[in-house]
Amino acid sequence: MKRKIAAIFAADIAGYSRLVAEDEEETLRRMASYREVVDDFIAKAGGRIFNTAGDAVLAEFPSAVDAVRCAIDIQESLRTRNMAYPPSRQMSFRIGITIGDVVERDGDLLGDGVNIAARLEGLAEVGGICVSRAVHEQVANKLSVQFADIGAQEVKNIPTPVHAYMVAMRRGDGYATPEIKKVAKAAAAPNWMWPLVVGIVSIVAIGVGGFLYFTKLETTKAPAIAATAPSPVSSPVSSPSPTVAAKAAMPMPAPSASPMAGKFAADGVPFINERVRNYLAGDYSAAGDYKAFAVNVGGFTGASLNQPNEEAARNAALEQCQKRADAAQSPRRCELYAVGNNVVYTHGKPPMPPQPFVRHDAMTERAFASKDFPMVRDPAKVRLENMFVPAAKSRAVALGPGGQYFMVMGASSADDAARRSLESCGAIAGVACLVVALDENFVVPIPTLLKITGFFHASSNASIVADARDEVVRKLADGMGWNAVAVGTAGRPGLGLKAADEQTAVNAALADCARRDSDCHVIAIGPFTVGPTN
Repeated sequence: MKRKIAAIFAADIAGYSRLVAEDEEETLRRMASYREVVDDFIAKAGGRIFNTAGDAVLAEFPSAVDAVRCAIDIQESLRTRNMAYPPSRQMSFRIGITIGDVVERDGDLLGDGVNIAARLEGLAEVGGICVSRAVHEQVANKLSVQFADIGAQEVKNIPTPVHAYMVAMRRGDGYATPEIKKVAKAAAAPNWMWPLVVGIVSIVAIGVGGFLYFTKLETTKAPAIAATAPSPVSSPVSSPSPTVAAKAAMPMPAPSASPMAGKFAADGVPFINERVRNYLAGDYSAAGDYKAFAVNVGGFTGASLNQPNEEAARNAALEQCQKRADAAQSPRRCELYAVGNNVVYTHGKPPMPPQPFVRHDAMTERAFASKDFPMVRDPAKVRLENMFVPAAKSRAVALGPGGQYFMVMGASSADDAARRSLESCGAIAGVACLVVALDENFVVPIPTLLKITGFFHASSNASIVADARDEVVRKLADGMGWNAVAVGTAGRPGLGLKAADEQTAVNAALADCARRDSDCHVIAIGPFTVGPTN
């Protein structure tokens, strides 16, 4: 072991647990992308990452100036990236920097310097930077940035207060609401802080408004336990991809927000299996006052009967549901569906496709293969291979137009698996999903000649000239066999219908298009839009 003085940089993602709980796949994908940005800036600034854990990054720099300049570059770059997302889904880092004495052991750094940097990171604003007095002294006259002196801060596991400064970052879209830190020793704020405070208040108002506009599936209050209700076996997994969603043929409307107020009816409860439905129709419906039922999008449930008051019933149902969801590592929060015999669920019925949900077709069905599952990334394919393939029947996977997917395993029947996967996927995606796999088979045509880029909707596809769309919709209505659509430079469509294989459908569509247009290319195969493989 050797001792040295180093500038220590600590960063982690603000609200990371909430982001994962709301959408695990998308959060992990974006974290990997943002980490590439962070790692690249650290390397370019001469820093060295010596430890990572989950969403946290610890790095050392040869000087405080390099560390602060790097932190500013990172926050500005991520601020720009965050502009593409609603406030509730923005992924922002907090960064803390100090200069301290550390011990190096096997490449890792230990000591007060590391601990203080981590505590300063906790003091930083969302999307901001907090530095120690030692760093401020080194940097104040070398970088053209301002600092706000927040005084001596009492921080966990550090015996003496840490004098800290906030770096005054440029304000604008993409910054989350800063957190007000409790100051251990009062310090006069510099004159430039007052405009900043006014700006912060404005951002709070904008952030709250944006949050309420964009957040459709809100989390409920902290839940609490109760009587038993059977719980389903299901696995909520979503993998939204902004790239795929942008290429989808039809814009995705916002999730339904119409409440499901009214008298409780077991047949109307979404996400649940038949065993839970029977319980609700029997024991729950027959019970007296002070009862409640909670559910999450993944189909996990909690019920409480014969409680001393309404609040106890609410808390008990929520706690039981959330414990079951947490035990299965479901990323979705539980919410009250009914209190007594009244429905209180606020999100409405999930969007569903028309029935039948599955149409079996011997010409297009083939054995399920995780590697061929469309519109999801490799980690999702690994999960499908490890969870869906070996699972018991009946099982189904539904897919949304933005790459969201949801699988249900061990259902009482194929119809039950299909319905529940569509309900959960629809609630997550905000639009009707498609059952792609049922038990051992893909039950829709899965193109292999071209790359799948989204869902195909002829009625709104901009590649097809407007006066031809209704005719394409009509001719594709049967949907059996392999179907393909091609268009030329004038948007005149050509169709290959009810073919025995994918290649035949593609050839027929191109030939049909060539009779009406020039430079024809295929835009859809089966239910999917397609494009070049490279």
